[in-house]
Amino acid sequence: MATTQNATKAPKATTNSRGRAVPKANAPLDPKPANTHHTKGTAELATASAPAKLSALDAAALVLVEAGIPMNTKQLIEVMAAKGYWSSPAGRTPHATLYSAIAREICVKKNESRFHKTARGHFAATPNG
Repeated sequence: MATTQNATKAPKATTNSRGRAVPKANAPLDPKPANTHHTKGTAELATASAPAKLSALDAAALVLVEAGIPMNTKQLIEVMAAKGYWSSPAGRTPHATLYSAIAREICVKKNESRFHKTARGHFAATPNG
């Protein structure tokens, strides 16, 4: 005697065109957690009280304004790290990356650039005015 399949079989999951399971239309996507009371986490508290981190370009512009003299990118990287404005996240040639970023800003922004080239490999802050 042949066995009959159960008529109350669970429905198959809905799939998209790639065969991946997708939620049903009536199913909630993200159920609310039982505890809806929200408190700030430690990461949120740290960012709320700490000043914003400078980018390498912003830090270089700040160093050049403070120094008032043209500098090459190796000098800029050293001063930026010494003052705590910016440090390389384990890059081997941060001076080359900074040089490229400054050159790109000069090329793209032209007269609105924060930098100008004074000599081969040396940059200065563009005077405001």
